[in-house]
Amino acid sequence: MADISNTARSTTQDYHLDEQVGYLLRRAYQRNCTIFSDKIDGALTPMQFSVMHRLAEMGPMSQNFLGRSVAMDGATTKGVVDRLSTRGLLHTERDPKDKRRQLVSLTDAGQAMVETTVAGVLAVTAETLSPLRARERETLIRLLQKIV
Repeated sequence: MADISNTARSTTQDYHLDEQVGYLLRRAYQRNCTIFSDKIDGALTPMQFSVMHRLAEMGPMSQNFLGRSVAMDGATTKGVVDRLSTRGLLHTERDPKDKRRQLVSLTDAGQAMVETTVAGVLAVTAETLSPLRARERETLIRLLQKIV
């Protein structure tokens, strides 16, 4: 009868969890989210900030395009937009040119929220990358951009 623990060990000996990109990216993202939550004090989630900042950058756009521009699926985008709209930070309306599309824009309160939150979000990035030297930070950002 084969020893299961020896079989398992022989099939997993080349796999080291602490060296796997998905595991490391998830851990880095968890750290970033914790820092974000501490610095932004629960005012917004990282996804909510991404949506709002994209609207601040590019102006009103369809909900579908907004989601794609921040790499979110349609259902997630709708949920984020609905929650931010309920809080008075976003405005939605039917596209007069295409009634099937929903246009999303920042309200004045949403624009003010983005403007007051940007400094904190920059501090989140700085703290997330703080274990790295300047060149390492640049390299990491460049490599992540290459992956995505």
